[in-house]
Amino acid sequence: MDRFARSLWDRRTFLGALAGGAVGTASLAAWQSPSRDELARRDAEARAIDIPGRERARELVGAKEKLRITKLETFLVQPRWLFLKVHTDAGIVGLGEPILEGRAETCVAAVKELEDYLIGKDPRPVAHHWQAMYRHAFYRGGPILTSALSGVDMALWDIKGKALGVPVHELLGGPTRTRIRVYAHVRSPEDVNKRRREGFTAFKTGPFKERPARFVETPGFVRKVSDNFARLREAAGEDCDIAIDFHGAISPATAKVLIKALEPHQPMFIEEPVQCQNVEAMTEIARGTHLPIATGERLFTKWAFREVLEKQAATILQPDLCHAGGITETRLIAGMAESYYAAIAPHNPLGPIALAAGLQLAASIPNFLCQEQVNLGDGYLKAPFRVREGFVDRPLGPGLGVELDEDALADKLGHHWKNRESYDADDGSVVDW
Repeated sequence: MDRFARSLWDRRTFLGALAGGAVGTASLAAWQSPSRDELARRDAEARAIDIPGRERARELVGAKEKLRITKLETFLVQPRWLFLKVHTDAGIVGLGEPILEGRAETCVAAVKELEDYLIGKDPRPVAHHWQAMYRHAFYRGGPILTSALSGVDMALWDIKGKALGVPVHELLGGPTRTRIRVYAHVRSPEDVNKRRREGFTAFKTGPFKERPARFVETPGFVRKVSDNFARLREAAGEDCDIAIDFHGAISPATAKVLIKALEPHQPMFIEEPVQCQNVEAMTEIARGTHLPIATGERLFTKWAFREVLEKQAATILQPDLCHAGGITETRLIAGMAESYYAAIAPHNPLGPIALAAGLQLAASIPNFLCQEQVNLGDGYLKAPFRVREGFVDRPLGPGLGVELDEDALADKLGHHWKNRESYDADDGSVVDW
């Protein structure tokens, strides 16, 4: 979309909302057309990387011309990722991340098993392929099969967007926002200050613990968790957001006490206060606090999220686009969540391709909250994402809007990352990390 078209789109969107009485003073600033300098900057960035790929796609593939998948290529990328390239006979290559942390080689095999179905087919009917890959298996879902499917789904959307010369969010109904908020991980006030200097205004931490949490905890343990979070809140100030992730490693009894102690500091959300397998336990916790409860990184497909929504166990859903079913399925989950007044904060402790997919989804849904990230693409992408005032710009390039830096990747190939094994120091029993 050229500069004039974007300005016209923004103006029409604003005027339409104004006519319906939907725009107030605060909304006016959000929907004003970007400044001339801002548009020039965005155009220059898009033209540097994305426009050549877009023009080549237009030369090679028309809307009705044949396009076929020729090869699926996976490669392990440090620190613990798995990247996927789906090749086509037109030279268009789609990117995805079909990875489950600690099970990279298993995911490689799962992707390999999808080749018999995919090779020779047109990649553009993405939703049809999702249904076929999911439903042709008698045993459906689960972390491995759904992660493999998720990465392929990302790559197919990337191909479709590149073939049409538009970003994926345009294919999902167009943008709902001009920029996308992201958050960073922190452990200390020093981390908060560093991240603030980098442009972040939202953060996530874990509970401070010198040892794994016990089923019933002491007042000293609870006080240390609360005091540590208070120090982070003081460093961030009242105008920033800080969430806390219990990692599903806290018992319901202890989670209730910790949440009560944290309430005065108003965390943005409490993530996975308990293991998500028992939705009733999480529902009880959600009803006992005014703080938002978040969950979803270990849930797969719309069927798992249905129960969470129906029982109102969480008001913030965190589907991981690498695990929950890719862009196709996560968009449906977001629609389900909207009907329950729940927000979407996509989970992503993985790589920049997964981040790009999350940004495309965030750009297209109305109930987006904040996007997790651990790597903006430095050392992996030709044009890494940049944080400004807590946000990254809406991607403008075709497909997922990213291109791998093959030269920078050369020394990052291969890894043997595994989940660490954790044991209680007092009695040697297995504990959650």
